[in-house]
Amino acid sequence: MALFHDRVDAGRQLAARLTAYAGRPDVIVLGLPRGGVPVAAEVARRLQVPLDVFVVRKLGAPQNPELAMGAIASGGVQVLNEEVVEALQISAEEIREAVAAERKELERRERLYRGDRPMTELRGRIVIVVDDGLATGSTMRAAIKALRQYAPAAIIIAVPVAASSTCAELRSQVDALVCLATPEPFRAVGLWYEDFSQTTDEEVYDLLRESGDRGAGAARESDLDPNPVEMLPE
Repeated sequence: MALFHDRVDAGRQLAARLTAYAGRPDVIVLGLPRGGVPVAAEVARRLQVPLDVFVVRKLGAPQNPELAMGAIASGGVQVLNEEVVEALQISAEEIREAVAAERKELERRERLYRGDRPMTELRGRIVIVVDDGLATGSTMRAAIKALRQYAPAAIIIAVPVAASSTCAELRSQVDALVCLATPEPFRAVGLWYEDFSQTTDEEVYDLLRESGDRGAGAARESDLDPNPVEMLPE
């Protein structure tokens, strides 16, 4: 049974758990593209705080691209899932090739979403990192590691749905973790949405543009790729 109609509905429900941060000048919401941005945009809109994106790319295993063997993020950060690497006997060369390919896409998206504008200042701010769900958590782990470089006052993970084991692992790595549901068996994020259609570059761009002064929006419409590849108590 689906828990959310779509990502906007998920963002609405998630924002209801984050009302303590509404209107605070030291709070910013970061969405993980692409799918996390519609959720983050709704959270930021309802809390009336700034919205930006934080680009992270999953590293798919050579034998199974849908299986995350790690992730990379802005700032040259790389995180590997050693259990997956060892279990599938993934070579160092295969890892280098995957990193090189995903680095190009990461850089393309940063130019597309932000253009020449620098990332919003994060030092000393409470950063709420939003995605549409967590399965293995590789992408979120990379985001957390990268965000530490910006010296925020606190990092809060906020997601509509996640695997319980992933939540347990990530909780100790951040200041707070807010998750609306941890269904068992989990299987996949998309199972818990009625509409889990892929989010496009154009949608991400539009959401940032609509955020006005609060957003990072900085892409040129001609650059858009319309075809996607795709502190609170609990």
